[in-house]
Amino acid sequence: MMASLEMQGAYDLTNVKIDELIAKDCVGNYALGLISPKTNKFVVKYVGRSETDLNARLKEHVGKHPKFKFSFAATPLEAFEKVCRNFHDFGGIKKLGNSIHPTPPSESGWKCPCCKHLG
Repeated sequence: MMASLEMQGAYDLTNVKIDELIAKDCVGNYALGLISPKTNKFVVKYVGRSETDLNARLKEHVGKHPKFKFSFAATPLEAFEKVCRNFHDFGGIKKLGNSIHPTPPSESGWKCPCCKHLG
């Protein structure tokens, strides 16, 4: 079975599109990437999350990747666990532009649901 981001998109990674789709102060996850010219499918290059403001976090990446996908999360813990699953499902450091495993907030004690990594 193929890995799934369980996100909506792909959208152009621009400030205008981000503002159109995502209110400020939302918790959520995102994937950055591009559309493959061969398959016309989204290719994941980076995964991330925001525990406080998904809109602002995505804007930090404008100009670095052409497309993004996103999903909202009910809680910061849900966002953390999802980014960990996406990180592992899409190849981790070996295949993604992420230079480190997703880290939990300090003092949270949260562990990756896939490998029990603490950060």
